[in-house]
Amino acid sequence: MRNPKRVLAASTLVSEALVVFFATLAATALHREEQARYLVAGGVLVLLCVLCAGLLRSRAGYALGWVLQVVIVASGFVVPEVFRWTMVVIGLAFAGIWWGCLHIGERVEREREQVARGLARRSGPEG
Repeated sequence: MRNPKRVLAASTLVSEALVVFFATLAATALHREEQARYLVAGGVLVLLCVLCAGLLRSRAGYALGWVLQVVIVASGFVVPEVFRWTMVVIGLAFAGIWWGCLHIGERVEREREQVARGLARRSGPEG
């Protein structure tokens, strides 16, 4: 069976990569003189989100995920002013989703282990 925590976290990061991609396009449309800077920064964040989703087999992937959440919230302070608070709110929302996915995933893992132990006890040594 698949690890529920990893599936939830990876889904969050891939969704976040899509939102960052579209936010990057919006930021470049709003400020043409900063277009190259926004495209590079947004592209790096998108790639890091996808890379991080692939690294979730280790603890380092989850640590990088937390770092990305902080960076994405902070990125709201460098986009055009008209877009600033929207990005901060979106970043905070994804940080909350990230936290929730990690906790729900851990709970599902614990409950799955409890069910497996109960089934193993029920089948007993006669199996």
